[in-house]
Amino acid sequence: MMDRHIRLIIMLLLVNTVITAIYLFWGYIRKTENIQGRWMKAVVMLLCPVIGPAFLFFSYWICRIFFREEVDLADVVFSKERVKTVRKPDEDVERNLVSMEEALSVTDQKNLRTYMMNVLQRDYRESLSVIAEALNSEDSETSHYAASVLQDVLNEFRVHVDKKIRECQSTGEAKEVRIRKALELLDYMNRILEQHVFTGMEQTAMVRKMEEVCELIWQADHTKLSSTYYGMIEARLLEQKLYRQCEVWCERCTELYPETLVSYTGRLSLYFTTGDRERFFATMKELRASDVMIDQKTLELIRIFM
Repeated sequence: MMDRHIRLIIMLLLVNTVITAIYLFWGYIRKTENIQGRWMKAVVMLLCPVIGPAFLFFSYWICRIFFREEVDLADVVFSKERVKTVRKPDEDVERNLVSMEEALSVTDQKNLRTYMMNVLQRDYRESLSVIAEALNSEDSETSHYAASVLQDVLNEFRVHVDKKIRECQSTGEAKEVRIRKALELLDYMNRILEQHVFTGMEQTAMVRKMEEVCELIWQADHTKLSSTYYGMIEARLLEQKLYRQCEVWCERCTELYPETLVSYTGRLSLYFTTGDRERFFATMKELRASDVMIDQKTLELIRIFM
């Protein structure tokens, strides 16, 4: 009799563990909540066999059936009057990028080398991420061209950024001059960093330096930072999973530019990435109640989250 009870308990514990593992795996695939919340629930399920999973299961469905707040997206998602017309892309730039990507797949080494040399003679700084793909080219000479270009550009970037940051921090120049240099530096840094050509750790370090420049401007005169610059730093911080810093800039943008799309998209992107459904929908409500026009990128973000 005792053996039967022990076997039953072991069986229940095994089933409970399997259910917990399935829950973690399912949560990892769907990414509908943040990692901390998912693991906390998993611990409760393990420490309270049967009762824990049952409680979470029934509480989930009770909340979903009786307390879930439906968000009316009619004015936001489906109203054409609230959606900005997408600007026509720069056809020359698009054509060059496509041509370069196609060229990297060409097996004719002579043509590929000729094409790469032509690219390198033009302004290639806007296409660094595509050039980086040539590092994996089977043609050693082509990969050498690419490596040489990237090394030169990134070294130049490192030296230039450090020099300009020192100038922005210097008290020897007028505040307006330092702010102007800092804004120019932000534009320069963003053009390179948005292409993700640095390694992971160095990319994060450079994004932190970019935030440092933003902070210098903020401390000197935060009105000089337009909503565009907030969008830049929020995007770069979010890409590096620097969520706390990203939230700081989202809050500042909302405070200074409450009636701009950036003040909403920054927060929506942050809450989307971290799986914060409550604040995502709260921001959605604010956007719906505003007169702000939305663009296709924001529209797609909302549709994906829904």
